[in-house]
Amino acid sequence: MKTWIVTGAVLAGLAVIIGAFGAHGLKPRISAENMTIYETAVQYHMFHSIGLLLIGIIGLYFNHDVVNLPAIFILTGIIIFCGSLYCLAITDLRWLGAITPIGGVSFVIGWGLFAYKLWRYTP
Repeated sequence: MKTWIVTGAVLAGLAVIIGAFGAHGLKPRISAENMTIYETAVQYHMFHSIGLLLIGIIGLYFNHDVVNLPAIFILTGIIIFCGSLYCLAITDLRWLGAITPIGGVSFVIGWGLFAYKLWRYTP
């Protein structure tokens, strides 16, 4: 499950870079409301990147079928949820907020599937 560990690590590093860009490059250029939205995206980005790291580590001890699909949903959630919030905050295009819940649902499905697959796992 090295792939999910590496993906989580790369995404966590990217969250740090994006967060620093927001704090130092965007803060003086966007509204306080949009900065809050941006910070929310960075938080969810980092939390779920760490989640992917943990899923990858857990995948070392369980069948790969337990982790692959949940990890894909969580990765999709990072892209859609966080990506739409980053774009909304930077561009102020409010319609992008309509896309964000799709990413949130992807997070919920990913974590739910992960719990279910772990619960049902038999070696």
